[in-house]
Amino acid sequence: MAETPMLDVQTTGGKIHKTEEEWSKLLTPEQFHILRRKGTEPAFSGALYQNHEDGIYRCAGCGAELFTSDKKFDSGSGWPSFWLPISADVIEAHEDSSYGMRRIEVTCARCGGHLGHVFPDGPRPTGLRYCINSASLEFEKEPK
Repeated sequence: MAETPMLDVQTTGGKIHKTEEEWSKLLTPEQFHILRRKGTEPAFSGALYQNHEDGIYRCAGCGAELFTSDKKFDSGSGWPSFWLPISADVIEAHEDSSYGMRRIEVTCARCGGHLGHVFPDGPRPTGLRYCINSASLEFEKEPK
C-alpha cells in the first residue's frame, strides 16, 4: 500500500490540489483508478472489507480522517460499509447517473478522491450505508 501523501501538497481553503500526473506518482495503480478515475474494486476483494480492528479509516489520497471502526457494519455488499462519517464536512456528496443508475457518490472533501457511494438502506440511527472502496482508504489501528 502506498504511503499517505501528506507532504508537499498545494492547498486552497483546506483543499488539496494536484495534477493527475502528481496523483499517479503518489498512489498505487489501483488507488489511482478508484480515487482519481472513479473506479470500483470487485466486491468481496478489498483488503479492508473484513477488517474488524478498532481504529480510524483515512483517505488513501490525502490522509484525512473519514470513518471510525465503531460506525462500520457488515452490509453483505462486499465493500466496507459505514453508517456515519467522522463529521459531515469530511465528505462531499454528488449525484451520479453513470451506468444508467441514479446514485449518490461520496468523495473526500479535502482531495476530491472518489470513495464510493451512499445508499438509504443502512442501519439505525442514520439509515445510511456508506459503501466505500477499500483501496480508497488506509486503516490506522487504535493503539492499545
